[in-house]
Amino acid sequence: MAEQLLSVGIDVGTTTSQLIFSRLTIANSASSFSVPKLEIAQREILFESDISFTPLLNACTIDASGLREIVAAAYKKAGIHPEQVETGAVIITGETARKENARTVLQALAEFAGDFVVATAGPELESILAAKGAGADRYAAETGKTVLHMDIGGGTSNLAVYDENGLVDAGCLNVGGRLLKIENSKITYVSPVLEGLVSLSLGETATEEKLRPLIRLLTDTLEQAAGLQPETKLLRRLTTSKTVKLPPKPFTISFSGGVAQAMLERPANPFAFGDIGALLARAILDSRLCKGEHRISPSPIRATVIGAGCHSTTLSGSTVFLRRLQYPIKNLPVCQLNPKLPLAAQMRQKAAAFEENVIFSLPGRREIGFDQVVELAKELQVGFTGKAAFIALEQDCAKALGQCLALLLPENTPILCLDGLTLEDGAYLDVARPLAEGAVPVIIKTLVLPTATK
Repeated sequence: MAEQLLSVGIDVGTTTSQLIFSRLTIANSASSFSVPKLEIAQREILFESDISFTPLLNACTIDASGLREIVAAAYKKAGIHPEQVETGAVIITGETARKENARTVLQALAEFAGDFVVATAGPELESILAAKGAGADRYAAETGKTVLHMDIGGGTSNLAVYDENGLVDAGCLNVGGRLLKIENSKITYVSPVLEGLVSLSLGETATEEKLRPLIRLLTDTLEQAAGLQPETKLLRRLTTSKTVKLPPKPFTISFSGGVAQAMLERPANPFAFGDIGALLARAILDSRLCKGEHRISPSPIRATVIGAGCHSTTLSGSTVFLRRLQYPIKNLPVCQLNPKLPLAAQMRQKAAAFEENVIFSLPGRREIGFDQVVELAKELQVGFTGKAAFIALEQDCAKALGQCLALLLPENTPILCLDGLTLEDGAYLDVARPLAEGAVPVIIKTLVLPTATK
């Protein structure tokens, strides 16, 4: 019988917050005579919460208590207890991630996080989850076309490029529908990212004519990111960390997010959501972005939460080695090793930057024999300086390597050897209890909250 995991996705966005529960079905795709190859074969959404406005105490502070009540009500309505949840992710996105108390919010939601749900912020991961939640990756795989996905929310636009082989690049822009808030025709909030770009002020009357230059500025930024205009300093100014490298061949532009929802609904009131989201949606529909081949996600406003609930978890290979571990293991910093350089020296140097245990990532898909595994274990033994020995490999030899390390390291040393994973510096890894057939559910994430904006 196939194994199943109950997953939750919680998306705390600039404008709205929502939650989904889904069931992930694990299946073995290998033949009876091969090493098991476990994959997430099916993702079934069990419950979608109402979409609520993200509660704020003021422009700089999230109402953590109010948000907790929203999440608690969703759990109750779904008939699910936190201890039943086995995997998933909490995503704080866009302008919300820049609020002063974003970390406090994560703590407030901790009791609903189950045993293996991570609190995640990081624009590249958000871009990937939104694209997967919108089906952009699947569309690229099924059609063979290259896709530039834009998840345009309240505070940011998360970009991801997919081709038939998978992810090509990811990036993020400070472009969104809630960079300016409007109440009773008056401007009540101007995002700090717009400082120096517009001359709008609090209390000023908002009109379509007055806001047209801002809408043009934001649309131009999106067009430049899509290669439909020459790049200017505007794109660099509104890029969070990096934008995406565009493929040379033609591509389909895919949309999701709250602004994409407005592209579908086309509200008559330009300030229907108390911001510039409806105006931005109109401008995008009339722009170069929609002149060529494009698509809008079937459920654009839910793309990120679907990605968090259904696509944040992956599986290691089945030939793993685990000893003296307590689950879940959370927030392991990844230190990638260069296999062409002495490993022990790299391990000591990289581990010195962290107080906690790290997991060393060793790339390379070249098959290696048993003698080479033994030599690798001896070299790694010299480099392990912490209280535990954690390593992730691309090659399918983690079990053999772990067995060798178990003979070389003290008996009380916790050992975690995973294979089938590609991890890079700057990532963090969460590890759950192994499945019955040996594979281990993991979440690869970035865990960097932006500096609070006051």
